[in-house]
Amino acid sequence: MRQQRFHGRTESGGRECSWPGCEEAGEFRAPGGRAAGFDGPGDYRWFCLGHVREFNAGYDYFDGMDAEEIFRAQSPLHGWETQTRAFRPDAGVDGAPRWADFSDPLEAISGRARAHVKRRQADMKPENARFTPAERAALEVLGLDGSIDRKGLRLRYTRMLRQYHPDHNGGDHSHSERLQMVVEAYQVVRKAAALT
Repeated sequence: MRQQRFHGRTESGGRECSWPGCEEAGEFRAPGGRAAGFDGPGDYRWFCLGHVREFNAGYDYFDGMDAEEIFRAQSPLHGWETQTRAFRPDAGVDGAPRWADFSDPLEAISGRARAHVKRRQADMKPENARFTPAERAALEVLGLDGSIDRKGLRLRYTRMLRQYHPDHNGGDHSHSERLQMVVEAYQVVRKAAALT
């Protein structure tokens, strides 16, 4: 096996250098006329060592870009605007667990998975199918299922307000996050077109 003295060298396989008039083997890849995009990696040119060095010395990545495109390309976040599902904090399942509530991290993970399975099973019930996923999530926050009507929703909301609102529970502000979730969930469900 031949030692690769220079990084990026590939066996030419009979390719000649793309530099006009050069007959040496084209062992180094360089960007071609068509840039990489959604339809593939783009075209490449192949040069010998001397000509790839000359090409690289005069190559301008920003050629043809306007000032705004150059600014975006130079941003440290360029290319990281969207998160891959697996790397989102919720990983497409639900909110991140409160690790302090668990003595063992595996309990938090298994609890999260059980909640996900339970939610999927609830989504498959015929009475829940008429609601959107966001509305089903809001129903879950309120502890309701898809068979609820407007009167039942209002009664449940009133009960939960009395339970979590500091004016009704002796001034206890420890449930403020839960109260906020209940109010937001109620706003989503009350506007649901499927609610009778």
